[in-house]
Amino acid sequence: MPMTVSLPATKRVSILPIAAVIVAAIAAMPILAIFWLALTGSTEGWQHLLANVLPRAGFRTFLLLGMTAATTAFFGIACAWLVTTFEFPLRRLLSAALVLPLAIPSYLAAYAFGEFLDFTGPVQSAIRAAFDYHSIRDYWFPDIRSLGGAVIVLSSVLYPYVYLSARAAFSMQGRFAAEAARTLGAKPLSVFFSVQLPMARPAIAIGLSLVLMETLNDIGAVEYLGVQTLTFTIYETWLNRGNLANATQIAAVILIIVGALIVIERNAREKQRFGAPKATSMAQRHRLKALTGWRRWCASLFCFVPVASGFFIPVIVLGGYATRRLDALFAPKLLKALGHSLEVSFSAALVTLIAAFVFSYAIRTERSRTSKVAARFGSMGYGVPGTVLAIGVLIPLASLDNSVDGFIRAHFGFSSGLLLSGTAFAIIYAHSVRFMTMAEGTLDAGFQKLSPHIDMASRTLGRNRLQTLFKVLLPNMRPAALTAFLLVLIESMKELPATILLRPFGFNTLATLVYEDASRSRVQDAAVPAIIIIIAGLIPVLLVSKSMDHPENS
Repeated sequence: MPMTVSLPATKRVSILPIAAVIVAAIAAMPILAIFWLALTGSTEGWQHLLANVLPRAGFRTFLLLGMTAATTAFFGIACAWLVTTFEFPLRRLLSAALVLPLAIPSYLAAYAFGEFLDFTGPVQSAIRAAFDYHSIRDYWFPDIRSLGGAVIVLSSVLYPYVYLSARAAFSMQGRFAAEAARTLGAKPLSVFFSVQLPMARPAIAIGLSLVLMETLNDIGAVEYLGVQTLTFTIYETWLNRGNLANATQIAAVILIIVGALIVIERNAREKQRFGAPKATSMAQRHRLKALTGWRRWCASLFCFVPVASGFFIPVIVLGGYATRRLDALFAPKLLKALGHSLEVSFSAALVTLIAAFVFSYAIRTERSRTSKVAARFGSMGYGVPGTVLAIGVLIPLASLDNSVDGFIRAHFGFSSGLLLSGTAFAIIYAHSVRFMTMAEGTLDAGFQKLSPHIDMASRTLGRNRLQTLFKVLLPNMRPAALTAFLLVLIESMKELPATILLRPFGFNTLATLVYEDASRSRVQDAAVPAIIIIIAGLIPVLLVSKSMDHPENS
C-alpha cells in the first residue's frame, strides 16, 4: 500500500499588510527626513538663532498657545454648557450656529478683523463720529496687529473644537448624577464644577489639543498681525535667509511639541472611550432648565458673541468687499487659481482616500499588529504644521530629483529639471500626508458600522476577498468615503502654509491668491476668492452640524 505524505499547508501571504507598510513609509518619509537633516545638517547660524531668535519666538509661541487655549476653553465650554443645560431664546439656532466659525480659515479672519478694526474701519470711524475725534492722537484704541489681536482672531475661529467636544460630552452625560447633586442642594454652577466638568475633561482635552495644533500650524494670521512664532520663524529662516538646515532644526523642535500634543490628545481620547459615560437615551438626558428674566437674554447674548466674532464679522467684511469686486469673478487670474485649487485638492483627496482605505481595510481584514503599526506611522502627519511638513516633503523630493537629473545628464546629456519638487506633485504629497488621519478616521467609523459577519457571509457564498470588497463593502461604504473625500478636498483647498512654500513659480491657488493680495494691503481684491473659500468651508460645517444630533458620533 503506497504511503502518502501530507505536506504542511503554506500560509497565504496577504498583500494588504505589505501595501499598508509601503504607504506608511511614504507618508512618514517627510517626518523622518526632517529629523535626519536636523541631525546631519550644518549648524552654521544655529548659535545666532539659539541666542537671539528662538527664545523670543519660543516665548511668544507658548504665550500665544496658552492664551488661545484659555480663551477657546472659556467660550467653548461655557457655550456648550449653556446650550445643553438651559432653555433660553434662540437656543436651538445658536447651538447649531456656534460651529459656523469652522468655515473661516484663520488667515481670512485676520484680514477681516484688520479691516474691521483698522483706523479707516467701521469701528474707529464710528468712535470718531460719535465723539468728534479727528486723528488717532485724540483717542486710544487697541492695536489688532499684536499678540492680543492674534489671540482674539485665532480664538474666534478655533473655539468650535472645544465647543463640539464639550457639547458631545455634556449631551452624553445622564441626568441622574446632576439631579442627585441638585437634590442635595447644589446650585447649577456648583453641579457644573463638581459633576459635569470633571466628567467632560477628557473630551475637552481632545478639543484643546486640536486648538493648540491649529494655532501652531497658522502662518497667515500671525504674519499679518505681526506676531513672530516658531512656525513663522521657519518660514523666515528658509525663504528670507536661505538656510534650509537651520529651518529644519527649528522644524524638529516644533515636531517634538506636536508629538507631545498628539500624545495628550490620544491619551484623552482613550480616557474618553473607556472612562466617559455611554451615550444616554433621550429620557435619561438632562431636562433643560428654563432661564427667566434677564438671565435668559444674557445667555443668548453670550452664545451670540463668539458666532458674531468668528463668522459674521469675516463674512460681512469680506462679503461687502466682494460685492464691489464682482467684476473679478471671471477674471483670468481668479479662474486660473480656482482651477489650480480644484486640481490640487481633488488629487490630494483622491490619493488620501485610497491610502486611508488601504490602512482601514488592512486593519479590518487582517487584524494584525503590522497593519495597526503601519496605520499609526501613516498618520504621523496629523497635527504637523504645514510649514514643517513642506520642509519634510522638499528634502526627499529634491534629493530624488537631483539623483534623476544627475543620471540623465551623465547618460543622455541633458537635464530633466525638477520633476517632483518643482511641480504641484509636492503640494499634493504634503496635503495627502497632512490630512491622512482625517480620511482614515472617517473610513474607520464607516467600517465599524458594518458587521464583520458581512465579510464572512459573502465568503461563504463563494466570493473571494476582492469580490467581497467591490460588490459588498464598497457600496455600503459610499457615504463614509464621500464624507472623507469632501473633508480632505475642502481642507486642502483652505490650506495655506504648505501650499505657499511648495508651489511652483507662478502657481496660485485660491488660498495663495488671497495671501498675496492681503500681503500687498489689497484685502478688497482678495475678497472674492476669500468668499469662495468660505462657501466651500461651509460644506464640512454642515456635516458637523448634522452629526451633532447624535452626540455619540460627534
